[in-house]
Amino acid sequence: MPPRAGVVCYDDAQARQFEPFALTRPFSEMRVGALLVRERWTTACGRPARGFLAAPALRDFREPGAPSAARGMLPAGTLVVQSRCAIALAPLRDDARVLRCDGRVAGVRLASDEPVAAFSDGTLTLESLARRHHGRHVGTAVAGHWCDEVWDVIRWLAPLLVDDVPALASRLSCETVESHGHAITILGGGTVWREVGAQIEPHTVFDTSSGPILLRREARVHAFSRVQGPCYVGVGTTISGGRVGGSALGDTCKVNGEVSASVFVGHANKGHDGFVGHSILGRWVNLGAGTTTSNLKNTYGPVALWTPSGVRDTGLQFLGTLFGDHVKTGIGLRLTTGCVLGAGANVVDQMPPKVVSPFAWGSGAPYGLYDVEKFLETAARVMARRDVVLDAVGARLLRRVFADRWSVG
Repeated sequence: MPPRAGVVCYDDAQARQFEPFALTRPFSEMRVGALLVRERWTTACGRPARGFLAAPALRDFREPGAPSAARGMLPAGTLVVQSRCAIALAPLRDDARVLRCDGRVAGVRLASDEPVAAFSDGTLTLESLARRHHGRHVGTAVAGHWCDEVWDVIRWLAPLLVDDVPALASRLSCETVESHGHAITILGGGTVWREVGAQIEPHTVFDTSSGPILLRREARVHAFSRVQGPCYVGVGTTISGGRVGGSALGDTCKVNGEVSASVFVGHANKGHDGFVGHSILGRWVNLGAGTTTSNLKNTYGPVALWTPSGVRDTGLQFLGTLFGDHVKTGIGLRLTTGCVLGAGANVVDQMPPKVVSPFAWGSGAPYGLYDVEKFLETAARVMARRDVVLDAVGARLLRRVFADRWSVG
């Protein structure tokens, strides 16, 4: 492989419809299972990410650890991978030319240089790319799960965590946690791993009956917390009480109360009581005390969810709220089953409708519009509390998102 070659994640047209997250981030920077999609691919390939291919509006996307948007030409040897494929974390062959997951092309190693412009509108398929670069080559089968819809992040969460946690623990400097009198209680026959630097206070319970648990470095579990597997607790994340289970908690989050089968992309706060189930929290989300999601209809039927193509049946019996990046909720807010809160929305007081537009502001529909400069001031203040700077490039992206915000109804 040429020395400059690496992994480039590609959001096709389908991934670019995965609202409310596609407005502010490529899908490769979504957490699917324990890791971000990009991290899944770089872990499996053993190669760094050299960029991403997503909607042109995301060309200014920046986050610590994330690559920039690819520009110009992709050099021969680059592995272009499908962002919608949550690949298993097992090592891949370095000489694989075409990767297939469940019969579909998940990755193509370029045989020659390829212009980034070819991917600009998302209509280029990896199947056609594979034929052009490698003809009738059958390819190498890989394990993984496809996200054909945004709610598949929840659909595949449990099986991914069951596989991801031990795979990651084997790569990290981890020790197994043992029961220790009343200080630490471990239930079930599974394993709790703690990376060096993770802290567990006395009087905590870990239930591994349904899967293993991994605490990353600088994570902390406070006394009187119950953590149920399968569960991933990211770097620097604190569980400060309550019951947390079946969830992937990204880096630098604060979690309290009851959390079930949910994904925190990272840098999100649920610091108080309230139930969050089968939900996805984007970055910089803050839930006011007592914010509660509904994740099951009274009829016990499948949950419908708003999408850019209309309200659709997800086929899932359990589905809570999708919180876009920078969403804020007021104290005591109640959220209906299958709710979508657009990026930057700040909603308080009354139960919102099934979908709330990005940058909505207020205590009941119809909402007002958040003043963009005040929004940016708040975002910069929130990020600074976690030692992250909202620089001019990041502010430019958010201003563009604000100007191009989607509308509903």
